[in-house]
Amino acid sequence: MPSILADDGVRIHYEEAGSGIPIVFVHEFGGDFRSHEAQLRWFSRRYRCVAFNARGFPPSDVPDALDAYSQERSVADLLNVMDALGISRAHLVGVSMGSFTVLHFALAHPERTASMLIAAWGYGVDPEANAAFRDQVVMGADFIRANGMPAFAEMYSQAPTRVQLENKDPRGFAEFKTQLAQRSAMGAELTMRGVQFERDVLDGAFLKSLEALAIPTLIVTGDEDEPSLEPSLKLKRTIRTADLVVLPGTGHTLHLEEPDAFNRHLGEFLHQVEAGRWRARDPRTMKSSVLGVEEKP
Repeated sequence: MPSILADDGVRIHYEEAGSGIPIVFVHEFGGDFRSHEAQLRWFSRRYRCVAFNARGFPPSDVPDALDAYSQERSVADLLNVMDALGISRAHLVGVSMGSFTVLHFALAHPERTASMLIAAWGYGVDPEANAAFRDQVVMGADFIRANGMPAFAEMYSQAPTRVQLENKDPRGFAEFKTQLAQRSAMGAELTMRGVQFERDVLDGAFLKSLEALAIPTLIVTGDEDEPSLEPSLKLKRTIRTADLVVLPGTGHTLHLEEPDAFNRHLGEFLHQVEAGRWRARDPRTMKSSVLGVEEKP
């Protein structure tokens, strides 16, 4: 199996298809590199596509120490993958947990980021919702330790933002649940405690750093992915080079639920970026007047 060695000695598994301008796909907590098969099959016709498994997600290594898992480590792993594969600059596509990795990577390495698609983003970033999110993460990690991944997969797949996939695509849903049940329990638990629990809140220095970003950005969310809706809108208002797409009747696994729509929006986005047609938001759109009438002095 193809793999690279991260700078701390952890082996990271990756898959590669196609040639051309690179796209790197960064998966969510509930999936792995296989979640992006529909994207790799389509975009590898024109692009060099890379998907990899985060540490803790076999066949990548599963370190047994909590301090081997963090947001900073996730960014370093993405950088290590790109360096090892000779990718100096890439379009980055992240889903959920992967979106956080992509955002932090863009902040740390803007010169390596050609563009970014941020999908299903925002769980726990609202300052008022962060404490409840952390409680959920701890309960999830404790459940995995006590009951294992098959039991967790049964519960997790019935979450309010996951059932949309079951309703639309029972075969795809069964595959998602089977793959989740086969995951490493230790890797899933430590990812929750080390990466998910320490998620940044969208305020203060983190918010300021995002306001300074000038990288072409497409934000995609589903209208039934309730914890992602408001944060995605806030992110759109924060990053001046961002557009927002909301997919109707769609939950958290939007790239699995609506692969055609997801690929279409990603393809159009990449075309605009590569043509030099992606622009920052026109300041005139941010005036408070609905009719364009200037306020009286």
